[in-house]
Amino acid sequence: MPTQATLPEEIQRRVNDWLTGPFDEKTKAEILSLKQSNPQALIDAFYSDLSFGTGGLRALMGPGTCRINVYTIRLATQGLANYLRKQNSTRKLSVLIGFDSRHHSQEFAEEAAKVLAGNGIHVYLLAELRPTPYISFACRYKKANAAIMITASHNPKEYNGYKVYWSDGAQVVEPHDESIVKEVDSLKDLSSVKMTSLNDPLIEIVPTSLDDHYLSAIAPLQHFPKECQKNGASLKIVYTSLHGTGITMVPKALKAWGFSTIHLVENQVTIDGDFPTVKFPNPEYKETLALGIKHLEKTGSDIVLATDPDADRIGIVVRHQGKSVLLNGNEIAAICVDYLSEVLPKIEKGAFVTTIVSTPLLKKIAENNHMACFEVLTGFKYIGEKIHVWELSKEGYQFIFGAEESYGYLLGTHARDKDAIIAACLIAEITLHAKMQGETLVDLLNRIYKKYGIFREKQIAINFSPGKEGMEQMAAMMRRLRSSPPKTIHGQSVASIEDYMTQKTDLPKSDVLLLRLEDHTRLVIRPSGTEPKIKIYGSVSSENFESIESGIVECDVRLDRYLESFKKDVS
Repeated sequence: MPTQATLPEEIQRRVNDWLTGPFDEKTKAEILSLKQSNPQALIDAFYSDLSFGTGGLRALMGPGTCRINVYTIRLATQGLANYLRKQNSTRKLSVLIGFDSRHHSQEFAEEAAKVLAGNGIHVYLLAELRPTPYISFACRYKKANAAIMITASHNPKEYNGYKVYWSDGAQVVEPHDESIVKEVDSLKDLSSVKMTSLNDPLIEIVPTSLDDHYLSAIAPLQHFPKECQKNGASLKIVYTSLHGTGITMVPKALKAWGFSTIHLVENQVTIDGDFPTVKFPNPEYKETLALGIKHLEKTGSDIVLATDPDADRIGIVVRHQGKSVLLNGNEIAAICVDYLSEVLPKIEKGAFVTTIVSTPLLKKIAENNHMACFEVLTGFKYIGEKIHVWELSKEGYQFIFGAEESYGYLLGTHARDKDAIIAACLIAEITLHAKMQGETLVDLLNRIYKKYGIFREKQIAINFSPGKEGMEQMAAMMRRLRSSPPKTIHGQSVASIEDYMTQKTDLPKSDVLLLRLEDHTRLVIRPSGTEPKIKIYGSVSSENFESIESGIVECDVRLDRYLESFKKDVS
């Protein structure tokens, strides 16, 4: 039977702090059980403190210093409160808090509220669960100094998270994110946390009437309101919220835009943190959309719209020539950018924003239409940051649309995070516009390929052991890639390498490598911010092909060879 001696000294110290400290008895019992039955799981739970990744805090729920629980939530919130006080020592402060459908999300939101109120900070606590982009909007609407969203987005049910937004409604970036972490790290123990009760007068419950203000904010973003109101009912939409928050806002928004024929996937629009009908509540997986596709075929509908649990990402399935076609994140983005480039009046200094791991096709479309397209680091927070920087600059660009390959999009500036609500409305409008011409979104995509060339993208991952060991293995591989990068990949010479950690670029330093091959293939390599795995994003293109179908097959085969060759060579 494992004993205390099986734990590393630092881990044992952390464990002892929890076993003897002001923690509840259930938590202590869980720790003791892990100590006896699964010491490695205990090591993984205590090997470090939680830190901000590209999406804030995100981790498994459970006891431990690197797990999401009421205690790490309290410490993170106290650190945020301390930082807010240092930034605004003389002003009245306020923070807005929202939560999703995951287990303990409302509890964690209430814990955060009690800590903030305990620090004399006014709290706007949402009465009910709402989507992540809604929190970004609400932060701006309430003119709060910051906002917190309790969510783990599309992760499995065992996860939860804690996203922090600044006063502009965008996720915190440098220097705020690192400064908040430093404040959290400086807290010695839970005695540093100031708390009050949930009925403290500083905690104001925000009613659902705020929904109407959100809907009013996105109403002007409709490009053909008369057409949508007149013909919107002819577009048959299947919608699933995958047991998450989207059901609270997406159908309302679609109907407000004129799309009233909505078939709900009834057993998937129930709020349930177990996500019982799917293995992963991630709309990029075809198996996750299986019930939606079945409903599409049964009802003879035109399109499936599927939002993840916090409704910041959206997946699309199109009925095309009698078949159900799943579009990926880059394809959806290309369709949106092409549509907006055509229907919008020419905007002086109008700009699109995407990420370095998304398809280069977006930039090609924008520039062909005499519009700018900027690339930022992975993470929608950098797109939100771009909007804010431009607003502060008198000579800045005007943001039109932001997109990332992982199914996240933003039209307009009412929110500063990816927003599946407005994305659903935009995609419905595009689909209706195409349907009126006897076309589908697949037809639009094929037209784009004919005009600009075929672009195909794919992501693979190199996975490592769980916990601390895996994180160390991941870091070691990134060091090896930097010191000895490949000269060729599947016989194709590497033309250039961009190291975002050591080379001077227009972007912040980041643990990212970008390899360009002589045939213009692009590979981007980056470690995950929350899991022990390295992500590899590949992109190939072709301007010469006999047909769209054969060109896609040729590109996909070539891309698979490059990715598998690279993975084999570095593993």
